[in-house]
Amino acid sequence: MSEIHAPILSVDHVGVRFGGLVAIADLHFDVHPGEIVSLIGPNGAGKTTAFNVMTGFLKPSQGQVRFRGTSLQGLQPHEIVRLGLSRTFQRTSVFPDDTVVDNVMIGLHRRGRGRLVDSLLGQDRTGEAALRDRARALLDWVGLSGRAQDKAGSLAYGEQRLVGVALALATEPAMLLLDEPVSGMNASETQVFVRLIRSIRERGITILLVEHDMPMVMEVSDRIVVLNYGRLIAEGPPAAIRADPAVIEAYLGQGSAAREAAQAARETIDA
Repeated sequence: MSEIHAPILSVDHVGVRFGGLVAIADLHFDVHPGEIVSLIGPNGAGKTTAFNVMTGFLKPSQGQVRFRGTSLQGLQPHEIVRLGLSRTFQRTSVFPDDTVVDNVMIGLHRRGRGRLVDSLLGQDRTGEAALRDRARALLDWVGLSGRAQDKAGSLAYGEQRLVGVALALATEPAMLLLDEPVSGMNASETQVFVRLIRSIRERGITILLVEHDMPMVMEVSDRIVVLNYGRLIAEGPPAAIRADPAVIEAYLGQGSAAREAAQAARETIDA
């Protein structure tokens, strides 16, 4: 991990209310350049709500988010992407009837403003060829170079998630937010994704992820931020989170699936 400097992302006492329901209360934490940070918590803890605030899909009721020292207050999602903060989503978001490489080309066109119109008019062919080369390079990075000409809808679920990552990387982010990236993946697919996350960090991209797969979280994270009922209850390295009584209580009080997650986290650290 790179040397820690000023935060690249600051969540500054953010609160979100939906009528009388408090979804997030006074959430505050920082992410520093080069870190891999996981945001975890039982179902309904407010993790995706927090992601939506950070990326402009939801306005906070109080507080603010700053990225590279700039307040994101009032900015639209596409404006935040242009600042260098990009995300993936829980559900796959590919264009199923287009080829995999064309899906990534769409992301590159969005990054290169005006080029889509040029290509539709048959202009800027040199630029178009360069973008296609870039798209293929991104697919090679995420391990999908052999599927470039396949229809995106024909890919397995895990492969479609990788296309989503390539689309996010096409925006050339300084920081990438991954929303449950290994959900629905088997153990082998998850390990492929872990290696991808590390390779993304090696390219200088900071990562914040929401994930329920506790062994994966414990393996890949530098730090973990834990929410419960919309409140920050713990923050620290995996070993500290594994032993934190408040974290254990939060998971053990949430039913069998959460208990299994807590047990998996403990076993991962003990191994």
